Amino acid sequence: MILDGIAKKALLFDFYGELLTENQKEVYGEHIQNDLSVSEIAQLRGISRQGVHDMIRRCEKILVDYEERLHLVEHFLTVKKMVGVIHRYAEEISDCGDREEISGRIEDIKRISSEILEQY
Repeated sequence: MILDGIAKKALLFDFYGELLTENQKEVYGEHIQNDLSVSEIAQLRGISRQGVHDMIRRCEKILVDYEERLHLVEHFLTVKKMVGVIHRYAEEISDCGDREEISGRIEDIKRISSEILEQY
């Protein structure tokens, strides 16, 4: 996965967050989605900073383990990249007047869309 830390954590949480316990989901969500610090979460929940820190690290490990086993985020990013290429080719076709180049781009679109369809 080629993402920065925050984006990677947010995607992992989006894909696998429902597999955490309710408490884990709330604490990790406050940290990732609401950008609360460990101290702020600890104060809100009436628990120690160390407890919050440990829970966040445990949640990160759980989410990474799910991704290592299921690869849903990896597949999502691959398909997103392929759809981006298809979109670019479609824009090139609409801007192009050369029939041979249009035909080539259409074949590229068919090939890429077939790859996507075969994966799912």
